[in-house]
Amino acid sequence: MSGDVLAVHRSFYEAIEAGDVDLMAALWVDRPDTSCAHPGTTPVRGTSGILRSWTMLMAQAGYLQFFLTDVQAAFTSDGAVAIVTCTENILSGHGLESPESFAGGKVTSTSVLVLRQGRWQFHTRHASPIIDFDAEPLEED
Repeated sequence: MSGDVLAVHRSFYEAIEAGDVDLMAALWVDRPDTSCAHPGTTPVRGTSGILRSWTMLMAQAGYLQFFLTDVQAAFTSDGAVAIVTCTENILSGHGLESPESFAGGKVTSTSVLVLRQGRWQFHTRHASPIIDFDAEPLEED
């Protein structure tokens, strides 16, 4: 069960990296109560709005690559709902002057997947940036 959920979870990132709108659409359950909160935004509600937001993001993103760490899956007692958490370590070439330049960032995400007709699909996703604060103490005047 965990392997199936994690394979679908990984497919989500593969869809983003490849700009594959059809794969992204196949990964989301089609319901009006779905939601997706991209980093720094309010939640998008409803599958059509979510897919539109991902289509726009993928069209504008250019190069994106995800390295996932701290991936954990938990399940409800009936096994019909999975909660997957992870850290997304993101490498991007978007918005940089030199085509050989890359920028990085970290995001923590929580995804809720539901088992429908034998398939795991995304119902809810929330991602939030991780801010690395300087570990050195501030100088006192």
